[in-house]
Amino acid sequence: MSTERTFTAAMVQMRTGLWPEPSLEQGTKLIRDAAAAGADYVLTPEVSNMMQLNRKALFEHLQTGEDDRSLKAYRALAAELKIYLHIGSLALRYSPEKAVNRSFLIGPDCNLLASYDKIHMFDIDLPDGESYRESANYQPGETAVISDLPWGRIGLTICYDLRFPALYRALAESGASFITVPSAFTRKTGEAHWHVLLRARAIETGCFVFAAAQAGLHENKRETYGHSLIIDPWGEVIAEGGVEPGVFLAKIDPAKVETARRAIPSLQHGRRFSVVDAQTHPDHLHLIRGSA
Repeated sequence: MSTERTFTAAMVQMRTGLWPEPSLEQGTKLIRDAAAAGADYVLTPEVSNMMQLNRKALFEHLQTGEDDRSLKAYRALAAELKIYLHIGSLALRYSPEKAVNRSFLIGPDCNLLASYDKIHMFDIDLPDGESYRESANYQPGETAVISDLPWGRIGLTICYDLRFPALYRALAESGASFITVPSAFTRKTGEAHWHVLLRARAIETGCFVFAAAQAGLHENKRETYGHSLIIDPWGEVIAEGGVEPGVFLAKIDPAKVETARRAIPSLQHGRRFSVVDAQTHPDHLHLIRGSA
């Protein structure tokens, strides 16, 4: 483990299958590759354990966090490799009727440093006919989470959270220098919005953004966008994946956070305001006319 101020971050890009066992095998190999390439911090995508759209099959394979074999294996792997291992999320049993989409930050001593339940549920109907109702199977989280790394504080989010900038501002205002967005973006929405939204979140917050992604055509016939990204606080892409599984690394200099925020201190300039309906509140025109 590096003791320098800078560190190496790795995005593990996966093509998770229908079942936990082969997905764990795939994830383990890629994480080992990342560590061998010098990674100090490794992030995997959303639902690293299984991408299962069939509700019956999903619930047959769900385990609780305490019993989940993938989580146990990843904790042991973090300790073996002496890395900070961030499992972007696992599908876990929450109740007899609901699962939870939960992210885990694991220390090099195998201890769990933080966990986060995805807050915003992906309930959408796309123009091409694709439809998703994440809330049918998953219980949303209610709390934003931030944790400490040796190089600064890290804020945890997952996939669809990306479209809600208030969450990212709150994490930055709470001290985050790095924000994670492990994802399984669809190919269609990824092509339209992935790069734009991730760069915007980095620019708005002055944070590094780490976004490990699912990629390609999965066994469940869902196609994900890939293009795992590492983005610096100025909004520049410093590492990017393609559409195949792999590992993508970048050297991270946390000093760039302060540099970006000093140049554009927008986190200090946020103001509370109200919205006025001009038709029902014509007195707003005093802003133009001047006070009487």
